[in-house]
Amino acid sequence: MLDALVRHTSVLEIVGDIIRVQATEAALGDLAVVENTDGEVSSASVVELNGEIASLQVFTGGKGISTDARVRFLGHPQQVTFSNHILGRIFRGSGEPIDGKPPLKADRSIRVAGPTVNPMMRVMPSKMIETEVPMIDLFNSLVESQKIPIFSVAGEPYNALLARIGFQADADVVVFAGLGLIFDDFHFFKTSFEEHGVSHRTIMYVNLASDPIIERLLVPDMALAVAERFAMERDKRVLVLMTDMTAYADAMKEIGVARERIPATRGYLGDLYTQLARRYEKACDFKGAGSVTILTVTTMPGNDVTHPVPDNTGYITEGQFYLHDGVIDPFGSLSRLKQRVVGKVTREDHSQIMNTMVRFYAGAREAEQKQAMAFDLSDFDLKLLKFGELFRRRFMEVDVSMPLTKALDTSWRTLAECFESHELLMKQDLVDRYFPSLEDESAERPPVAWPD
Repeated sequence: MLDALVRHTSVLEIVGDIIRVQATEAALGDLAVVENTDGEVSSASVVELNGEIASLQVFTGGKGISTDARVRFLGHPQQVTFSNHILGRIFRGSGEPIDGKPPLKADRSIRVAGPTVNPMMRVMPSKMIETEVPMIDLFNSLVESQKIPIFSVAGEPYNALLARIGFQADADVVVFAGLGLIFDDFHFFKTSFEEHGVSHRTIMYVNLASDPIIERLLVPDMALAVAERFAMERDKRVLVLMTDMTAYADAMKEIGVARERIPATRGYLGDLYTQLARRYEKACDFKGAGSVTILTVTTMPGNDVTHPVPDNTGYITEGQFYLHDGVIDPFGSLSRLKQRVVGKVTREDHSQIMNTMVRFYAGAREAEQKQAMAFDLSDFDLKLLKFGELFRRRFMEVDVSMPLTKALDTSWRTLAECFESHELLMKQDLVDRYFPSLEDESAERPPVAWPD
């Protein structure tokens, strides 16, 4: 069958990394092999069809390709190897392993960029993925099958946060997709997973900044195709981590320019929303099987949330984690699915603690503004200032890690150090059960560092 689909044709035109050939049997997304006159072989993918003219994106770029080159179509779209043996392996955007380990036997190849799952096979999310990041677990819980981005800006430690979630999260399999990474970031993720002993359940698909840009568009589809198979066929709870989706959108824009497509807002293509949604909608809790949860990084150029990438992402996803100034902001962050697990699969005091802590931190911010403007501070304002300092140090800093139960207990302790029980305005039965007594503690606590 494959021989019947193979065609040899010559190049009609070369525009940047795009070559155009006459081909009647080519299909959108099909792979092809470009054989240059000097014997060099390159891979390509059909990105556009116009009658009998097929436009192909050459993975390694169009430089050096002659119009006398021959093109051979393989008759199938991009595929990726799937088996239990890919766990612990690292692949580039073409699907080739780059970890120096022995090559994989092609036990089974699956198609990438397939359709999303039938809605009848989806179930309502009802389970939590514990990350041991208190600003996520306690205040904006990550729910299985959720799709949610980390909104941040260049220079923030979003990759450190993403890696920590990867090796701390309560998931069976972690699939990592790196998009346009510099080598230092790639090495950081690789060593982080190895040093924390989770590389055996991690699969990495990486496109470096120096790699062909077309492979950047293939990496998310490979990662999501593999994640779906582990969830559906192996009943695994899969967490997909991707960074950075703005680099992914920029790659789409660059290829669109080469294809002479008419740009839309800020040079991005008009189908940006559709292309992002096709990937994010792969998140799913499968009926009778596992789940796929998607957590991405979306950098905002100039910290502009109205930039087309974060703006479109916000309409697709179910909230966001807002990382700025080295902390996860409790006011800018939102998990629209947290109500499905808070107090249902977590401890009974979770909802009350979550609301009370954020309420007092909002009061602490107001007290800080009053202090900065030299207003008189009440005794309660001083308590709020103390609480705000403890809250930032114990919960907001990105390197803080603790299980959810410990985070809840630490919250009660922090409240007890700053306020009287009657000042909490919480349900009395919860206060009676969880509010700690600090009178019997003999150890002297370290002094609180008060704001200037």
